[in-house]
Amino acid sequence: MAQIHPYPVKVVWSGGRDGSGVATPEHSGIEMPIAVPREFQGTGNGTNPEELLASAVAACYTITFGIIAANRKIPVLGVETEALGEVEQNGAQFTYKKIAIRPTIRLSADATDDHVKLATDMAHRADGYCIITNAVRDKVEIVVEPRIERG
Repeated sequence: MAQIHPYPVKVVWSGGRDGSGVATPEHSGIEMPIAVPREFQGTGNGTNPEELLASAVAACYTITFGIIAANRKIPVLGVETEALGEVEQNGAQFTYKKIAIRPTIRLSADATDDHVKLATDMAHRADGYCIITNAVRDKVEIVVEPRIERG
């Protein structure tokens, strides 16, 4: 039987392009100031949906890779993921085109060549198991560019 897991978020906003607001996910309760980004003539005094989408993709990818690595017994010391979201502006039309996910995966010094190979393979597959990348995949190009380090 399928389960539905709700993720309620409340956003409070005042003003127009130069306005400000706060987004608060109910589960964590962490308030995030939000604003229109400077490149869209806003104040830039907070995060914005464009950054939040790239952040969600990077966080989901990183957590998903961590779970896969633990299940596969890959000796991972840590993962640091950078994401670059690209929004195309064509007149008044804005389209989120691409998110490049660039994880740096650090393996223990005693990681074998097989571990490195498996980590590389799983790094390229992890986005396929990620809830967020799967939610946007048909609309936004997702590119994974991993770097594996030992030691």
